[in-house]
Amino acid sequence: MKQHSLLNKGMVTTMLAQFFSAFADNAIFFAILAFIKNLHYPAWSQSVLQISFVVPFIILCPFVGQIADSISKGKAMMISNSIKLLGASCIYLNINPFVGYFLIGVGAAAYSPAKYGILGELTTGDNLVKANGLIEASTIAAILLGSLAGGHIADFNVGVSLLACVLMYGLALITNFFIPKLPAVRQNISWQFIGMLKNFVNIIKIIFTNKQNAFAFLGTSLFWGAGITLRLLLISWVPDVLNIHDNATPTNLYAVVAIGIVIGAGLASTFISINNTLRCIPAGIMMGIAVIAFTLQSNIILSYILLIVIGALGGFFLVPLNAFIQKTGKDLVGAGGVISVQNLSEYSAMMIMLGLYTLAVTLNLSVTAIGFCFGSLFALVIFLLWLGLKNNESH
Repeated sequence: MKQHSLLNKGMVTTMLAQFFSAFADNAIFFAILAFIKNLHYPAWSQSVLQISFVVPFIILCPFVGQIADSISKGKAMMISNSIKLLGASCIYLNINPFVGYFLIGVGAAAYSPAKYGILGELTTGDNLVKANGLIEASTIAAILLGSLAGGHIADFNVGVSLLACVLMYGLALITNFFIPKLPAVRQNISWQFIGMLKNFVNIIKIIFTNKQNAFAFLGTSLFWGAGITLRLLLISWVPDVLNIHDNATPTNLYAVVAIGIVIGAGLASTFISINNTLRCIPAGIMMGIAVIAFTLQSNIILSYILLIVIGALGGFFLVPLNAFIQKTGKDLVGAGGVISVQNLSEYSAMMIMLGLYTLAVTLNLSVTAIGFCFGSLFALVIFLLWLGLKNNESH
C-alpha cells in the first residue's frame, strides 16, 4: 500500500523535522557549554547542565506518551518544537542557561514519543526497521553537523551560535506543518492526573512481563546512558590527555562517533530483520571494550578510528532494539505509550550515569580511570543481560 511505502511524504517530512530539531538540540549543548565556560562556571556544572535537560523526561514520561497517542503525532511534534524554541530563545536573551535548557528538555520529552510513534503509523513490517535506520541516520547526521556547528561557531562567537540554534528550532517548527494529519491512535485516554499515572504503571507492567521486551529496554537505556557519559568524558579527555583547550576539538571527536553510528545503523537495517533483532547484542559488549581501548591511548589518529568503531558498534546495537520495542509495544499498548516507558528507562539510566560521572569528577578521579570503569561496566552489564536472556530461552 502506498501509505506504507518507506519514503512517503510523511516519512520525508518527519525526517526533515527530526533533522532540524536534533541539529539544534546538539548545537545548543556545545553553545551553552561555551557560554558557561566564558562565565567561569565550575567543572561539575557541565553534568548539572545535562541533568537539567534529562529531568523533564523522567517527570513527564507518564503523560507525554498518552498525550501523543490521543492527538495527531504531527501536532504533538509541533507543540514540542514550540517549547524547544521558547527555551532556546530564553538562553539567547541571556536568561539563566539551566532554565532555558530545562525548557528544551520539556520540549524534547514531549517530542520523543511522537517522533518514534509516528514511524509505526507511516510504515509497517520490515520497512519499520529500515524506517528506524533512516530516522536514526537523520538524527545522527544532525548530531554530527549540529555538534560541529555548535562548537566551531562558539569558538567564533557564542551569541551567533545560540542564534543559529533558535533559527534551526524555527525551521523544525515550520516543517511540522507539512506532516500529514494522522488520526489519533487512542481516543479513550483519561486526562485526570491519577488516571494517567495508573495507566502508565499498567503499561510498564504489561511491557516488562516479557523478558525480551525487558532486555530491549535495558539495552537501549544503557546505550543512551553510555552516550551521554561519553560526551562529557570527551569534553574532559581532550584538554587532559591531548592538552587542547578549544570548543571545536571535543565536538569534532563527538561528531566522529556520530559517523560511526550512521554506519552501524545502515549495517543493522541491512543485515538484521524484525524477527532476529537480538543478534545485535554482541555489538553492545564489543562497544564497551572499544571504550576501554579508547580511554587507554593518547594518539589523535587512533582516537578518531576508535570513536568510529564505538559509534558503528553502538548503531548496530541500537537500531534493531528500537524496532523491536516499537513493534511489540505498538501491538501491546500503543506506540506513544511504549516510547514514554522507553524514555523513563533511558533517561533514568542517563541520570544514574550522570550522577556516577559527577561523583567521579568530585572525587578527582582521572579521566582515564573514569573511562576505563565506565567501558568495563557497560560491557559487563550487557554480557550479564545476554546470559540471562539465553538462560530464559533454554527453560
